[in-house]
Amino acid sequence: MSHTVPVPHGLPRERDASPFDPPREVTRLREARPVSPMIFPDGHEGWLVTGYDAVRRLMADTRFSSRQDLGVLHEPFEVPGMPAFTEPAPTPPGMFIAMDPPDHTRLRRKLTGAFTVKRMKQLEEHISAIVERQLDELARLAPPVDLVKEFALPVPSLVICEMLGVPYADRETFQVNSTRFMDTELPFEEKIAAYGALAGYLGELVTRKRADPGEDILSDLAAQDDLSVEELTGIGFLLLLAGHETTANMLALGTFALLEHPEQLAELRANPELIPDAVEELLRYLSVGDIFYRYATEDIEFHGEKIAKGSTVIVSLLAANRDPQRFDAPDTLDVHRKARGHMAFGHGVHQCLGQQLARIEMRAGFAGLVRRFPTLRLAVPAGEVKLRSKMRIYGVHELPVTWTVE
Repeated sequence: MSHTVPVPHGLPRERDASPFDPPREVTRLREARPVSPMIFPDGHEGWLVTGYDAVRRLMADTRFSSRQDLGVLHEPFEVPGMPAFTEPAPTPPGMFIAMDPPDHTRLRRKLTGAFTVKRMKQLEEHISAIVERQLDELARLAPPVDLVKEFALPVPSLVICEMLGVPYADRETFQVNSTRFMDTELPFEEKIAAYGALAGYLGELVTRKRADPGEDILSDLAAQDDLSVEELTGIGFLLLLAGHETTANMLALGTFALLEHPEQLAELRANPELIPDAVEELLRYLSVGDIFYRYATEDIEFHGEKIAKGSTVIVSLLAANRDPQRFDAPDTLDVHRKARGHMAFGHGVHQCLGQQLARIEMRAGFAGLVRRFPTLRLAVPAGEVKLRSKMRIYGVHELPVTWTVE
């Protein structure tokens, strides 16, 4: 195995090839050393895993823990004002994404019923109706418009608010705070304040639902005596954040990618039945939830490397989903590709709980946009689209689009 590439200091984040491709340095690392040492900004000597096989194996390997409270948290990029942690931070109650079995299993099991394929199928018509209403709103506006604000963000927000029983009128509060929480450049104190505001809001909401339940997921959970208000708040936070941030960014960035690949967009217009395959391909090609953390619970021989106990390991799902050893011509967007086996939703016990919901929203969203706006195009040069390169979930801050009004 050639070890000729330099060891990166901090996670390479500059999208220097195209707004859709991984940073060139990450691609080079994957080719030369798919499990690569990395020096974190605080001096920690950890690892970056970029190869498809290595990422897949690592995410299924129980020796790599998801628990933040096992080791000191090392961020792979500079966070302004971040204190130097000398001991592990406790995992907030209910945050099952940062737990291992059996704690993870106990909380996740309570949610599987709400996200079954069958339950999602029942929701499908309802989600399509939400998408159509939002497309009607869009069609009433005089272009140019920001597709993020008018379509990509409202659709998943409406859906998750309804599922969780969060009043949609409160979306300003949670969208502003979740955006601040996900901003890696926001000073640490402000990030904690945004988290506190969201947790406070959700804590009040679940307390109300205990007293006066409705027909929604948070009410169902609040009815269970073995969940504390703190746990309910953590679960609510995770579902609300994951339920609108990721899909909103996929809808916006996916539209940007299709507009930049007009021949692929033309294929979808001519063959709407390709939409489900196109959604899988966009998930693989864009992988907006790219970076995940694991912690080595023991000394581990892995992929020809020796990973020391206590190391923070960063995995890049985008790099894995662009691995030529797994996908032919991986940097080509091809709506005909059967992109089975992509890891945009992760892998192992933490694989995304809401993946069926996200798929239904994206299928309805892209199908609707393609059908209703045949002349949709960017309203600014592609190079002027503001990218979310400093956010935990990648995407665009806004997507100015226009169309020919009939």
